[in-house]
Amino acid sequence: MTFSEWLNQFLPTTSITQEKGNQWFMENDTKLLTSSKAGIKTEKRPQIESFPTAAFSSASPRQSREVSKAWYDQLLKLSVITEFFPPDYAATGQLIEELVRHLEQQGASIEVFTGQPGYAFGVSSAPVVEQLGRIRIRRSRSASLWKGRVRGKAINGILFTLRAILHLVKNCRRHNVFLLTSAPPFLPIVGYLVHLCFKVSYVCLIYDIYPDIAIALGVIPHKHWLARFWRGINKKIWQKSQGIIVLSPAMKQRVIANCPEIADKVTVIHSWGDPDLIRPIAKRDNWFAKKHNLVNKFTVLYSGNMGRCHDMDTILETAKQLQDEPIQFVCIGGGPKQKSFIQEVNRLKLNNFLFLPYQDKEVLPYSLTACDLSLVSVEAGMDSLVAPSKLYPALATGRPVAVICSEYSYLKQLIADAECGASFENGDSHGLAEFIRKLHSDRELAEQMGEASRQYLESNFTPEIIAKEYLKVLHQAII
Repeated sequence: MTFSEWLNQFLPTTSITQEKGNQWFMENDTKLLTSSKAGIKTEKRPQIESFPTAAFSSASPRQSREVSKAWYDQLLKLSVITEFFPPDYAATGQLIEELVRHLEQQGASIEVFTGQPGYAFGVSSAPVVEQLGRIRIRRSRSASLWKGRVRGKAINGILFTLRAILHLVKNCRRHNVFLLTSAPPFLPIVGYLVHLCFKVSYVCLIYDIYPDIAIALGVIPHKHWLARFWRGINKKIWQKSQGIIVLSPAMKQRVIANCPEIADKVTVIHSWGDPDLIRPIAKRDNWFAKKHNLVNKFTVLYSGNMGRCHDMDTILETAKQLQDEPIQFVCIGGGPKQKSFIQEVNRLKLNNFLFLPYQDKEVLPYSLTACDLSLVSVEAGMDSLVAPSKLYPALATGRPVAVICSEYSYLKQLIADAECGASFENGDSHGLAEFIRKLHSDRELAEQMGEASRQYLESNFTPEIIAKEYLKVLHQAII
């Protein structure tokens, strides 16, 4: 049964004009129904001037589609479950905040269940309940055991997952679709369990593919019982989900390779950068660049997490080759590799590095544009397991982008299509150093690449474009 056919069975049949029909929709657009996979309930309305099925047939096709879409959008009552959310600086949290804000602008009613700041943050607590327009945020207590260690993060993630289960059990009937992120990586099991008990619809948003990452990093062996168990659980979660969102074509191939029968459920939706928040700013007009003495130096910026999946060694070797040239490297952020990276810089006595902490969101438009080149890196072998979200704000800055990745990475093709910079294989510090020298000596080329970066983002990766792709998957999950 189509949506229009389903809706028509509840509508009176007395004929009125198309104009009155449209007026009826305008005046009664919040009254008729709620639906879920478990069933449909209708509310008997007081006697009003009737609206006929003729309103659909007498309207133009475009008007009918608009009317149907208006009702269709109202059906989306979304709950987003994620451990990280602002004021936490974690990239996952910032992306989810921007996503739900744009989904709300397109008509969705949204609740976010998250934790207190516990990863990268300026304040240690936030309101337990917060209302932002039609977005309701609920924050649970967050454990903070051994935050800088893998074991501690795993335990903290498990505790958040247990709280998420309680939250979903209490609220599963208030929403008709749940979006569960892979932060923490075993969080999607919550959707699976609640689906088994209450038949709720859920969509998995996979930022990182586990246990594959843990195996690639040597945390657990490939044939370890935990790895086999984890893969088995993943298959069950994916099979019962109503949709799976991944961030790159390579991640899609990896997921399908692990579970071929869910190929038709997997959708690639890239991350994004906000061109309204991040705008090109000349360094001479940028207070952040002035504050840190970057205006008259050719500045190479790495901004974001220095994690186990990021190639910092190639950046270090490149800086060693350029230490006697007027090139300034700036690293903003933190992460597991930050401490050892700073120690190595100090051991080598490199004086061309500046390290700064994570910046508040309101500072990002200035910190990200206080450079002449942005760096994005992925460790060798990780291209199909993670997708660096820092790429997209970098494109928004109107600066060239240099990507360090494997020769098979989707990032290599993306940068080539955009004509906004260059890509270098892991370990090719000489090639990256030569590219930096070229941009330093040819400012016109750097400006052309920067303009191409901005144009590519505006055509492909804005929040409005990406939110519509999410809406399509979420709507399909409740049909």
